[in-house]
Amino acid sequence: MAKYVTLDDMDLSLGKRTRLHRLLYEHGPGNGTLLLLPIDQGMEHGPVDFFANPASGDPEYQAKLALEGGYSGIVYQIGLARKYMRPYAGKVPLVLKVNGKTNIPPDDEALSPQTATVEEAVALGADAVGYTLYVGSPAQAEDFIQLTEIRNECDRFGMPLIVWSYPRGAAVESKGTRDSLYAIDYAARMACELGADLVKLNMPKLDHAKVGEQPKPYNELSLTQQEALDKIVASAGKTMVLVSGGSKLSDEDLIEKADMCMKAGATGLIFGRNMWQRPWDEALAITAKVKQMLAQHSR
Repeated sequence: MAKYVTLDDMDLSLGKRTRLHRLLYEHGPGNGTLLLLPIDQGMEHGPVDFFANPASGDPEYQAKLALEGGYSGIVYQIGLARKYMRPYAGKVPLVLKVNGKTNIPPDDEALSPQTATVEEAVALGADAVGYTLYVGSPAQAEDFIQLTEIRNECDRFGMPLIVWSYPRGAAVESKGTRDSLYAIDYAARMACELGADLVKLNMPKLDHAKVGEQPKPYNELSLTQQEALDKIVASAGKTMVLVSGGSKLSDEDLIEKADMCMKAGATGLIFGRNMWQRPWDEALAITAKVKQMLAQHSR
């Protein structure tokens, strides 16, 4: 099993350490792993993601699932946090997304503008903030400046920073696509370089037809899915890794891939549509299965 990052490995202020300890050990699995439930898709994708389970269009559905399912925390944009968190304050930790965008314009020059401040996250009782960084986008210069300001605010307020590190843009697509090992590996390293405390990464897709499009030496690598996961976690360095579930998977695929992520040294998982696109009983059931798997990976 690969080496994983612990709180003692990280150079954290007292505030960051306290908040991360709550997420890792006082909520969710409680064994040093994380299971976050994101509901930022309403902004990022629009209402289309709720068609599979109409009940999930009400943010109360995810809040109740986070509470009854025993998640480490829920991820909200500021409007949802203000409108829906009051009954769950102190019961369900909040990760406040502080930037976001719609998917209506193309991703050619992707940039996710700031939508909230770290000070607002503190006022809402958040235990972390989330920031989406588009690695490789032509707008990355503006992105880096915006992230720097938010990172400095996180340091000032003792707020952990989770970076959603996503490859985007035509240059990325021409080098094996945004989901290639090259792109995800680069995104992992960038989060570490830019000062993230945790990084959310997508699982690399090993498309053998496109391997040759990746820069050297990635175009010559022949790795298993486990080896690819080991590599991206290693590239994140002393940054805790959360792996995204992405689009809905079968239960068997979900648990198998989640287990591989944890074996690679990830700190946890951030599963949204795989959880809340299901009817209530099914959502609770798959949550329990994931938590049972996480119980085998104490940190």
